[in-house]
Amino acid sequence: MESTFLISTSKCASCNNQTLKTLGNLQGVFGVDIDRIEGKIVVSHTDEITHNSISKVLSGQGFSLKEAHQDIAHDDPSIWGCSL
Repeated sequence: MESTFLISTSKCASCNNQTLKTLGNLQGVFGVDIDRIEGKIVVSHTDEITHNSISKVLSGQGFSLKEAHQDIAHDDPSIWGCSL
């Protein structure tokens, strides 16, 4: 199954890699695709993990999640990126 999360924050590549690693370590997750341009994250997973559980992890990673019917406000890209 797939769960799609609409995001309103633009993250740098390093932050995205950390999110990929965190989600990839969850029991039941076998694929993650982060599309910064379209503003969405698609998680492929089994029924061992729920949409809500993944949503909580993404919120903990600093993503602002939006429902499909809400308008998405994209942050301006930072010229500095994030500090590591």
